[in-house]
Amino acid sequence: MKPSLSINSLHQVALTSTDLDEAQSFYEEQLGLRMIARFNPPGLMFFDAGGVRLSIQRVDAPHSTDAVIYFRVSDIGTASQALKDRGVTFERDAELVFQDRDGQFGKAGEEEWMAFFRDPDGHLLALASRQ
Repeated sequence: MKPSLSINSLHQVALTSTDLDEAQSFYEEQLGLRMIARFNPPGLMFFDAGGVRLSIQRVDAPHSTDAVIYFRVSDIGTASQALKDRGVTFERDAELVFQDRDGQFGKAGEEEWMAFFRDPDGHLLALASRQ
C-alpha cells in the first residue's frame, strides 16, 4: 500500500534574473509585491505573491522558459490600467479566455479573463480574474 500524500497548496515559484536590482524594482514598484528577503551573496530574493513565495535568483545568462505565472486579481480592467500607468507594456490586453458555464473552475456562469505581459528578463506573466 502506498503512503498517503496530501499537497496543501503551492508554496513557491522560482524565476531567474540577470539583474536583481531591475527585477526588484519591477516586482516591488510595478507589480506591488512585498519583498520578504534578499540575500547577497548568493543573489537571491523572495516576494510574497498572495501567500505564494516568488523566488528570483541571479544568473549570468538568461534562461528561457515556457512557464507562465498568473497573478489573480479582482478586477482585471483596473489592475491592467494600474500596470499600464506604471509603465508595463502588455502583449495581450485583457480578453475573455473561458466562459465557465458548468462551474469546472469555480462558480458556474463566471467568465475567466487574462492579460499578458513580460518582466525585465522576458518571463511571461499574466493577470487573471473571474467575473
